Amino acid sequence: MNIVDYIAIAVIVLLVGGAVFYIVRAKRRGEKCVGCPYSKQCSGKCGGGCAHTDKKEK
Repeated sequence: MNIVDYIAIAVIVLLVGGAVFYIVRAKRRGEKCVGCPYSKQCSGKCGGGCAHTDKKEK
């Protein structure tokens, strides 16, 4: 393996590790739907769409 391969693997590992760290930290803060702007207010029963956005559309 080349040095470039090791650098590419390290970058991928850092990106995946950062994403996992973000999700774990968000779940510990009590967010039900990670990434949703209303995640702390959301019931967690969104089914893919946040209940708060559904109310605005109607």
